[in-house]
Amino acid sequence: MTSQPLSVAVQTPAGIVESLTGLQDLDDLPTAEHVARFTAIHNSLTAALSSIDDV
Repeated sequence: MTSQPLSVAVQTPAGIVESLTGLQDLDDLPTAEHVARFTAIHNSLTAALSSIDDV
């Protein structure tokens, strides 16, 4: 028996994709600036995810 992936349409909450774009140019930044970038992305994701279902 082979398992097949579920084909479920998942809608990405607003702000998630935008937050993750901050990771795209991470390799071009000096390592010292990574923490600030990760913090900004974390804060953005936290805000986006806590808006789901009005939590």
